[in-house]
Amino acid sequence: MATFVKAVDLGSFAAAAEASGLSPTMVGKHVQYLETRLGVRLLNRTTRRQTLTEFGRAYYDRCRTILQEVEAADALASDHLNTPHGTLRVTMPALLGRVCVAPLLIELAGRHPTLQLDMSMDDRIVDIAAGAYDLSVRTGQPEDQTGLKTMRLGSHPMVVCASPHLLDAVGAPQTLADLTEHHAVMYARPGWSHTWLFREEDGRTVEVSPSSRLRLNDLAAVADAAAGGAGLAWIPWWLARPYLDNGSLVEVLGGRHSFAFENHAVWPEARHLPLRVRLAIEILAAELPARLAPSSAASEGNAAG
Repeated sequence: MATFVKAVDLGSFAAAAEASGLSPTMVGKHVQYLETRLGVRLLNRTTRRQTLTEFGRAYYDRCRTILQEVEAADALASDHLNTPHGTLRVTMPALLGRVCVAPLLIELAGRHPTLQLDMSMDDRIVDIAAGAYDLSVRTGQPEDQTGLKTMRLGSHPMVVCASPHLLDAVGAPQTLADLTEHHAVMYARPGWSHTWLFREEDGRTVEVSPSSRLRLNDLAAVADAAAGGAGLAWIPWWLARPYLDNGSLVEVLGGRHSFAFENHAVWPEARHLPLRVRLAIEILAAELPARLAPSSAASEGNAAG
């Protein structure tokens, strides 16, 4: 049943084999065994695709329910021992994950030798169920989806910063309008707006589009280029912090008009949430906000959450 469900979720025997540590042939044999025992075809298979039969869809839904109950039963035993067991599979944005999220989860795993970690760092929004993830950390407002639970993990302010040598040479912008008179290093990747967002005192969001001769699809590279004097950069505070601390970047506009992105934990709704997932959510809720924003902003984020 587990192999059949994974083959449906991931869309092919090959993908299910890679995720399960089996061969594609063995995955096919598992599905064929089910079909032989039931006497009903579950999947229509061609050389290019596979689709569930009408009975296969109903059987798949029941199998998922059964497997969730089995996992819940196993989790009860782990919780009784007050020790997280098994593999915690988490997906997160690449750079945010590497800098802010992964260290906390690695710390959690260090406290619990029976806990294994499988972390995927990808800026794409992935399907948690299809990828068989226990937990996702996402930036931005998550969409309402049936079967998913969410928790706010604070917000991270964006800061405009530049090399002090650049500002000495061209002067520092004093207003939002001044930003358009300066060259910028822009973060640019598919699906990402190239405008910078700011918050006015009345709560309105203002968009600014600085001129730019340099566009990069990696935020860390944007920060490095700005530190090298290539232009102004609009980057998260958690990324700017080490540059601000060592003086290679200074904040422009003094933090006025700061815009912040929300961050959330997202996980599949379950009758009994495994201890490993509960502990991961707890450590992220308790400690991630302070890594995302200056201490005062982090405290406000916790109070608001």
